Amino acid sequence: MPLESFIDVPADSHFPLENLPFGVFQPKGGNSRVGVAIGDLIVDLSILEGLGHFRSPEFQAHPVFSEDSLNSFLALGRPAWRKTREILQYLLSAETPTLRDDVRLREKAFHAQKDVTMKLPTRIGNYTDFYSSYHHAHNVGTMLRGPENALMPNWKWLPVAYHGRASSVVISGTDVRRPHGQIKPPDASAPAFGPTKSLDYELEMAFLIGPGNSLGEPVPIDRAIDHIFGFVLMNDWSARDIQAWEYQPLGPFLAKNFCTSISPWVVTLEALESFRKSLPSQDPEPLPYLRAKNDFTFDIHLEARLQTSSMDSSSVITRTNFQNLYWSIAQQLAHHTVNGCNLQPGDLLASGTISGSNEESRGCMLELTWRGANPLKLPNGETRKWLEDGDTLIITGWCEGDGYRIGFGEVSGKILSAG
Repeated sequence: MPLESFIDVPADSHFPLENLPFGVFQPKGGNSRVGVAIGDLIVDLSILEGLGHFRSPEFQAHPVFSEDSLNSFLALGRPAWRKTREILQYLLSAETPTLRDDVRLREKAFHAQKDVTMKLPTRIGNYTDFYSSYHHAHNVGTMLRGPENALMPNWKWLPVAYHGRASSVVISGTDVRRPHGQIKPPDASAPAFGPTKSLDYELEMAFLIGPGNSLGEPVPIDRAIDHIFGFVLMNDWSARDIQAWEYQPLGPFLAKNFCTSISPWVVTLEALESFRKSLPSQDPEPLPYLRAKNDFTFDIHLEARLQTSSMDSSSVITRTNFQNLYWSIAQQLAHHTVNGCNLQPGDLLASGTISGSNEESRGCMLELTWRGANPLKLPNGETRKWLEDGDTLIITGWCEGDGYRIGFGEVSGKILSAG
């Protein structure tokens, strides 16, 4: 049965008492600070912190919730995260009078989500994007090299990734300007410069790093989870024609770094605990540093919706699940640090496009239209080979519990012309 709060939370809300995701918000006329979502409201943690509700050995002496990012809180580690969740679930319970019966305190501590501006949850020092969905990698490889050589020889031996551009990671709702770059059509003798004609989305999730590791000290896989705070939704916007010309031999560059969108609310691993699933067996067996005891994934339903400028509402174009990832988050983190690379609080590590085995579960236009050969048909009769100016792409996701949902909200972006 769902937990009961004195806050009215609709049954289909993404943010029940079981969730309590963290984010950074700015109220009208105020400074940015840390809050948690419950129903349609935000609890201002800086107010509760000022009243002494987070005084315990797990916390440091200086305030962390009046800051404009989650970085300081993330650096405290899992004991502080768990203690915060425990305190908040108690304070927000239907049985606890502290907030329930204090009208003046509620007026200070609660904000309507519709009345605030959401900010990036952390100062992202570094951003890495993995390539961990077997079906996505196999589909893309089939387009480029044929089904016999779809996967590169290293793909099932290590979590492939590239380092992205942290400065162009933006919060949901930020418009996306169509990028320029060099493009060389197959029948052209030389490249030309201009706006991309093959703009794409990539349905992804990403996790945020809590405590980091020192330079030169790898994180063993059995301790990887201690360094992971929680998840956001992510859209890795991609310019496929720019990518096709530039990516050899060093991989993505301008085709990816013009914009990456993430959702504002960070759902903690504690909130997702009930939705753990065993990681499917991997063949070949990974090398020892990538083998974890009881490694796991999560059952998270994911959707992408497209709304064109002539549509009244959005239409679902992708349905997939986080379980479609081949490599686990523990394996991704362990591999990222095995050479001694030092992760830091607030760093963003993304999954790569999450595609499943059927056409409906393909997580990008590249796969859905098979590189433009099979245009996507929308309910209003429009078709799309790639995303067009005026299109809005929305990604959402949730875990389905017994009478409640653990949701992630959404990440959206509208495409503007190159100008």
